[in-house]
Amino acid sequence: MTIAIKVEGISKRYKIGTAPGKFRYGMLRDQIAAIPSKLFRRAEEKVGVNFIWALKDVSFDLEEGRVLGIIGRNGAGKSTLLKVLSRVTEPTMGMVTVRGRVGSLLEVGTGFHPELTGRENIYLNGAILGMKRNEIEAKFDEIVDFSEVEQFIDTPVKRYSSGMYLRLAFAVAAHLEPEILVVDEVLAVGDAEFQRKCLGKMNDVAAQGRTVLFVSHNMSAILRLTQEALVMQKGRLLLRAPTNEAVDFYLASGQSQAGERSWDADEIPAAAAPFRPLSLKLFDPRGAVADIVRSTEPLTVKIEYQLTAPITGLRVGIYLNTIRGEYVFTSFDVDEPALYEKYSVRQPGFYTSSCTIPGDLLNEGRYILGVNASSFGVKRYFMDENALGFSVDPSAAPGMQWAEQRQGPLRPRLNWAIDRSDA
Repeated sequence: MTIAIKVEGISKRYKIGTAPGKFRYGMLRDQIAAIPSKLFRRAEEKVGVNFIWALKDVSFDLEEGRVLGIIGRNGAGKSTLLKVLSRVTEPTMGMVTVRGRVGSLLEVGTGFHPELTGRENIYLNGAILGMKRNEIEAKFDEIVDFSEVEQFIDTPVKRYSSGMYLRLAFAVAAHLEPEILVVDEVLAVGDAEFQRKCLGKMNDVAAQGRTVLFVSHNMSAILRLTQEALVMQKGRLLLRAPTNEAVDFYLASGQSQAGERSWDADEIPAAAAPFRPLSLKLFDPRGAVADIVRSTEPLTVKIEYQLTAPITGLRVGIYLNTIRGEYVFTSFDVDEPALYEKYSVRQPGFYTSSCTIPGDLLNEGRYILGVNASSFGVKRYFMDENALGFSVDPSAAPGMQWAEQRQGPLRPRLNWAIDRSDA
């Protein structure tokens, strides 16, 4: 089978604390100006200039028509890898060979010009992908219909909301039929209905035999859409395996075993500011940090974080998932109207948001806690959907006298009554 993407030992290095140069378009004068810095690169390393390797010696092949997932924590190098494959940035070392047109959706509105209308941006993106005008026109109505922005198609996209931006960007990337579709974790920006619509479209793209690379923290989506997955950690490729095996490896090996999680600076995106996550901890009823809890006992969750500037409408909460990435429930610290009013604006400082998951609720098994900090409908500051893993022990839970395993993530203690009536 034909190889669509061949990656040979690519590495990408960034200098910490410096902004990119003014000109990044590969013009001759820029290449000439860059010669001195290239000549003295080794000297900089010797005198202690700080560098970070976003990718380090990554190699793999991807055959045409395959759907490949890429998973890993924040800062693992997933997005940098997609940018290299999409030719947005060049690798420091190594080589990438790509066969066919690449359609990339790396972040909301990538490749859009804010001053142009939605209509004009559809044609612009099509041209960037190498499509002829008649090809774009043949897909135009389908793109607009999918995006649901027909009413605003002749409005400059700088006036679009982030949701409208995303709808149109995804519609263009998916409908202009590139041979290779590259999708980063952008689906989390849209509403639930649009996410389902996007996942359905990606299923269609995969069924048509096109090559897809998909980055997501949603393990359920990874399991549903991809055939194989790469597991990355701090710029290195740890494992390539069938998706089931890769997800199990990632969830089993990537979680803390001590019932607590803290975030290193390189795991917190710059866009999270002014929110800075500090720690996530689980406590048993005796106040001890715990990785294994009893099904019959309550579990306390504490999220510690810092705000360096005021935030209006902030909500901090948790996602509880099964080990397979299926949602059990979601809860936020200002779900109660009284707390929402009291903390409508949170001033700078250190905070702890905590809640208690009641006993006699969860079934035995392994669970994953995710953390979310966002202003509803405005901005997502931080998300780590796989922040911490813990296990539930079913000792003394209802029904333990039966040998079979109870199905489902919940095991509530319900109040049953048995009445006898003689007919």
